Amino acid sequence: MNNIEELISVVKRLRLPGGCEWDRKQTHQTLRPNMLEEAYEACDAMDDNDLKHLKEELGDVLLQVVLHSQIAEEEGAFNIDDVAKGIKDKLIHRHPHVFGDVKVNSTEEILENWEKLKAEEKPHRKSAMDGISKSQSALMTAQKISKKAVKTGFEWPDEKSLYECIYSEIEEFKEAEKEFKEEELGDILFAVVNLARWNKIDAEQALLRANKKFEKRFRKMEELSEKPLQQCSLEEFDRLWKLAKKSVG
Repeated sequence: MNNIEELISVVKRLRLPGGCEWDRKQTHQTLRPNMLEEAYEACDAMDDNDLKHLKEELGDVLLQVVLHSQIAEEEGAFNIDDVAKGIKDKLIHRHPHVFGDVKVNSTEEILENWEKLKAEEKPHRKSAMDGISKSQSALMTAQKISKKAVKTGFEWPDEKSLYECIYSEIEEFKEAEKEFKEEELGDILFAVVNLARWNKIDAEQALLRANKKFEKRFRKMEELSEKPLQQCSLEEFDRLWKLAKKSVG
């Protein structure tokens, strides 16, 4: 028995009568937060290029897959082997240039074939907007919506028009009544996501990096300040920010 098989066996044992009461009580719904948390922690390890930590976090993600598969097996829906077969068959079908006789000359052609085969697998999807996850972040969803729209030809004529759109949305926000401010701010954010896509920038990653940069600089401000930041004036904040920026980048 290999390690994967032993893991499956351990999870089954935990779910059996006489196993772990916590594990036995879990459902797909109660485990949902765990799946998200473990995936994000694995991403943190990737961002830090910490391979030791990544190995551990991938194990936690794998545990979620095995747990959900075990629960589904108990319900008579599917088991871990069905999950593995499903993704194996999908990979083979979507890589005809590797497992078939299709010839490709670029990664662009590979992606085009992928999307075409994906569409053939899901004929029930009628709208270009179908298939967008309801659980991912709003920023990731905006990127997905923007990309899907562009595939139909619904695209800005040039980058200049995107800037004009952003400026226009900002003006609309400034002029909007309070009850419409949130809507107008959403339009600004969506326009900025389009600008990111136009420049082949992942908006989610860009914002994550900006978050980390701000946090690092803010912590440095706290370290440099000779008194609590709450007691600092605007001039002192400006001085500390510039010092922090120079110190940590």
